[in-house]
Amino acid sequence: MKLRFLVTGGAGYIGSTLVPELLNTGHEVTVLDNFLYKQNSLANCCIHENFNVINGDVRNIDLIKELTPKHDAFIPLAALVGAPICKKNPVGASTINHDSILSLFDNISDSQYILMPTTNSAYGSGDKNNFCNEESPLNPISQYAKEKVIIEEKLLKFSNAISFRLATVFGMSPRMRTDLLVNDFTYRAVKDNSLILFESHFKRNYIHVKDVARVFLHSLENWEAMKGNIYNVGLSTANLSKLELAKTIKKHIPSFTVIDAPIGEDPDKRDYIVSNQKIESTGYLPQFSIDDGIKELIKGYNMISNSVYSNI
Repeated sequence: MKLRFLVTGGAGYIGSTLVPELLNTGHEVTVLDNFLYKQNSLANCCIHENFNVINGDVRNIDLIKELTPKHDAFIPLAALVGAPICKKNPVGASTINHDSILSLFDNISDSQYILMPTTNSAYGSGDKNNFCNEESPLNPISQYAKEKVIIEEKLLKFSNAISFRLATVFGMSPRMRTDLLVNDFTYRAVKDNSLILFESHFKRNYIHVKDVARVFLHSLENWEAMKGNIYNVGLSTANLSKLELAKTIKKHIPSFTVIDAPIGEDPDKRDYIVSNQKIESTGYLPQFSIDDGIKELIKGYNMISNSVYSNI
């Protein structure tokens, strides 16, 4: 099944890993991105005849109306991702994360495919045992998670759609993000050799960015069986507390000093253990472990340094 994809935000952290995979499996891909971060993360895709890129804004309704009839499938990645950036720019977050998606939905027919990344941060803190599966009540804490919940409700009115509730993503990508938890902790281990943790017992689930790309491809191969459903996508071996994650990194960087602060609060109050059994029952299993990602990140951070305002 070869499809014509429109991937919004396709030059971002997930998209710049996913788009080459879609092209390499024979699909046509148009990326709509405003290149907010000045990235050229899809430069290696420009050689593909089946690749097209549009420098534009997903909030441009006329542009969306023009593009939607030309495509068979949609992966809406364009977003201001995470609680901090949404808190800093709540209006921008709402218009991109919520309004633009609803506008896209208004122009999609039920015969077209929608592969939608949502978030398992919508669980908030899970049940009394912090356990969550796809049937668990949602308790979103951040603006980002709340708007993803609203979008998911609208999404599931389409019979030809899938919602992927992604765990916290990690790993190297052509459009790198160092703020994601595994990436951040490993960066601090490599660059600072130390880390102070607040509320270190809080748990969450993780998934490698390449395994996120793989789950989209897996769903295309199993579409009839999977469509119309919600799937948690994470590593079942990686429901880790922040302290457990830091100790895992320390195995790779023994000089890494981790301080578990007795006072102080983390503004991110997510705390849950997530079941990924449903997606695993379809035959999908992640290929990259937390340890694989840490080793990869250590190599990558020899090439990356956030030194815009320093002399070295």
